[in-house]
Amino acid sequence: MTGTGLLMGVAILAVGTYLIRFAGPALRSRYEVGPQAAALMDRAAIVLLVGVAATGALYDGPDFVGWARPAGVAVGVVAALFKAPLVVVVVLAAGAAAGLRALGVA
Repeated sequence: MTGTGLLMGVAILAVGTYLIRFAGPALRSRYEVGPQAAALMDRAAIVLLVGVAATGALYDGPDFVGWARPAGVAVGVVAALFKAPLVVVVVLAAGAAAGLRALGVA
């Protein structure tokens, strides 16, 4: 990709992002979302975030990352379910993944 193409792509993305962010407050008084649609959008956001997290935890490009990273994520999820502080969740997840890698579990 050339420098000009990259700058054009960044500019188009920036303008599109600004327009989407501007549309929310500008259209808030003109359009009302029903309670069922609002609940559906809340669930859709959660599903999207879980999907992104799952693909990031399981794959590096098209390849499976091995069992250490998913195990670390699972340890982090369990720690978060037990309401551990964020620092503790991150340290436990990273420690579990690093420990498994040190033991030879890829």
